[in-house]
Order: sequence, then structure tokens, then C-alpha cells
Amino acid sequence: MEVSGRHIVVTGGAGGIGRALIRRLSEEGARALVVADRDLAGAQAMAGEVGGLAVELDAGRESSVRALIDEATAAHGPIDVFISNAGVPGALGGPEAADEAWDEAWRVNVMAHVWAARALLPQMLERGEGYLINTASAAGLLTQVSSLVYSVTKHAAVSLAEWLSIEYADSGVRVSCICPQGVRTPMLELAMEEPVGAAALASGGLIEPEDVADSLIEGMRDERMLILPHENVAGFMAFKGSDPERWLKGMRRLVRNARAADSNSA
Repeated sequence: MEVSGRHIVVTGGAGGIGRALIRRLSEEGARALVVADRDLAGAQAMAGEVGGLAVELDAGRESSVRALIDEATAAHGPIDVFISNAGVPGALGGPEAADEAWDEAWRVNVMAHVWAARALLPQMLERGEGYLINTASAAGLLTQVSSLVYSVTKHAAVSLAEWLSIEYADSGVRVSCICPQGVRTPMLELAMEEPVGAAALASGGLIEPEDVADSLIEGMRDERMLILPHENVAGFMAFKGSDPERWLKGMRRLVRNARAADSNSA
């Protein structure tokens, strides 16, 4: 699909990857852009830059996701592309993370995608065309060693996109899932404060949000389900699938080495 002439909604559009996506989509000639974010002032600033519509969004509530879709549709007609990009980092650590952290991450990182699909699929199927794009993470294909919450919810987001693609692609609804690794955003800065997570993220190389936007445009043109801004992630996936035990040993070694280096520097 080409972006030119399309009505596109981007959640989490006020900063980071979302802001880069909005700017690139505008450059590609999108007909109408909707910037949705819980930071309304930030969304308004971004929308003003590209001549778009700003909408306040709580991605963790279905009613807010539906209200966004209704407002965008009322302003610009049917939505051609919905990019469910809003996300939260979740809590660091493992099963000891509080239920509140699990609940927030599950609602924003997974259910927001479900709610958008639930609202948009009937009209897209009726038209025989539409595009649902979810921002997940390479953590959803591999793992994020510093956060069980993030890893689990991002795996679920990837699985959701895969299921939707299998079920609806033959009916004209395209589905893509963006899975970057380390991207220089405020969320990355939080993850890099934890030495084990920092080691894993840095191992794949750090890229800019604009690089993710470039990958999205290329992936949309090819209508690829998995959009991988970090080329090495495909290799990691292949290695994990072909020899999972060896991959796990390598990940455990990475964790051990990172903790030892942190202990020695303390």
C-alpha cells in the first residue's frame, strides 16, 4: 500500500517513534493524519506541524480507543490505516512485578490493539480494504531479559498481528507488526538504566526513530507482516528457531556477563 491519499491514525504520536511516523507519513502525502496521545499538548503540537487532527487518548481503555476512531471518522471519513503505536515499558524484573504493572502493560501493549481491530474490522471488511499496524518489539520475537512484563506483552502483540493476518488478509485487510530492537526514545533511556537490559539492547545496535519510520514505509509498500527495522533480528530469530537450547545458553551468558561487569564497576 502507498501512503499517498490515505487517512491514517497514529496512537502514541506525540513523541518518540510515533512522532517520527507522523512526520514521515506526512512527507509521503497522507491525505489526513490523526495524532492520538495521552499527552494532548504534545499531540496538538505535532498535529499543528503536519496539519493534522489531535485527539487525547487513553490507550488502556476501550472506550477511549473507540472514541478516537469515531472522532477521526467524523472528521475525515473511513480510516485507511490505523497504527496502534502507543506502548508502556512495564515493570523491570520478573514475576515479582506488581499486578498493577501487569494490568497496565496488558491493556496498553495488547488490548489496545485488540480494541482497535474490534472497532475497525467490520468497516474494513465491508470495504474490502484496510490496514492495521501494531508496534510491538523485537522483545516479542526474542525476549527482553530485564523485563518479564514487557517480554510477555510484546510476544502477545506479535501473536495477535500474526493471527489477524492469517484470518483477514484474503479479505483485503493488511496487517503489519513493527518489531524494532533498541531505538533512541525516552522508553529506551529507562531500559538502558538496567545493566542487563542495556547489554541486550546494545548488542543489536541502536537506531533512531526516523529509521523505524523508513522501515515502516518500505514494509507497507511490500505489505509485510513483520517489519524489522534492525536487520539482525531476522538472523536472531532464525538462530533461535533452529537451535533454541544454544540460543538460551547464549542469552544466559549475556545476562551473567552483564551482571558481572556491573558488579565490578560498582
